[in-house]
Amino acid sequence: MTIAYAEEYRDPAIAQSLVRQIKAASARPIRLMEVCGTHTMAIFRHGIRALLPEIISLLSGPGCPVCVTAQGDIDAFVELSRMPNVTLATFGDLMRVPGSGSSLQRETAEGADVRVVYSPLDAVSLAAEAPDREVVFLGVGFETTAPTIAAALLSARKMNLTNFSIYCAHKTVPTALNALMDNPQVQIDGFLLPGHVSVIIGLNAYRPFFDRYQTPGVVAGFEPVDVLRGILALVTMIEAGKPELDNGYPRAVTAQGNLQAQQVMADAFEPTDAQWRGLGVIPGSGLSIRAELEAFDAVKRFGLEVADTPEPKGCACGEILSGTKTPPQCALFRKKCSPMHPVGPCMVSSEGTCAAYYRYSSQ
Repeated sequence: MTIAYAEEYRDPAIAQSLVRQIKAASARPIRLMEVCGTHTMAIFRHGIRALLPEIISLLSGPGCPVCVTAQGDIDAFVELSRMPNVTLATFGDLMRVPGSGSSLQRETAEGADVRVVYSPLDAVSLAAEAPDREVVFLGVGFETTAPTIAAALLSARKMNLTNFSIYCAHKTVPTALNALMDNPQVQIDGFLLPGHVSVIIGLNAYRPFFDRYQTPGVVAGFEPVDVLRGILALVTMIEAGKPELDNGYPRAVTAQGNLQAQQVMADAFEPTDAQWRGLGVIPGSGLSIRAELEAFDAVKRFGLEVADTPEPKGCACGEILSGTKTPPQCALFRKKCSPMHPVGPCMVSSEGTCAAYYRYSSQ
């Protein structure tokens, strides 16, 4: 049953039929943006751009959590790694992201204790096993990872750990859509909304955005047929002048989302203003540790001053995240910036747009 289910969403005949329908429905230039790094990689991996009519442009938005993390936060991570008696725990993508003068990978080579973990609970275990060291988990991500990190924080409190803290740099997706639409340089006709995030927050989380802007949005899965069905739905809405908010991923996404995961996040975090690379400060778009749990807040525990640091000179990562540029329009792309020698995070992360272009595109 599982195999047949997977084959349905990868069926070449269904995909070809959808491509024909998209071409038949398209009559004018349309700009669509996917707001998920996994969608970006799926679109490139399956060659979907090449299948579409030239009048349909696919833009990659701020869907890579590592990429949207502000340069000042990256520098703060490096600062933490240099502190005595501190062990950092992080997901792997952060290791190679360049800060203003260093990276976690470089600091590790010079003796810093930075551990790559697969779960925030691994960081809690590190703290329990080494009570004489300060263990800091670097909390970066959207609503997909935030519940597990919130659960780790609450678990550390239950265990009465006094040497565990979290640097909370989480972002929330729906608020970023507002910032994109309010940017006069950004022209978007419809959004391919993220599947993983929507599993947690549900379709209704986008309702205030849709009601305000009346811009078509479709939540989509990640198989080729999923993506093509999402694009067809958006093209059909736009051509008919009838915008809708649609769930094209009903096998995983509901209207309400995962209420238990939402509650865990609410128990640990509260909304705050957040700095996004490429989008600036977006009110209410971040998550901060609740006041009653501030003992687990690494920024407060270590007295960190997070500066508003400019991006690397010449790097267009911020503009790429906002959809105002594509990687080939960056002067550093394929020249000074490559996966082996990245200048910005868009070339580092497995979900980064520059990394996808470098790997899959000849441009």
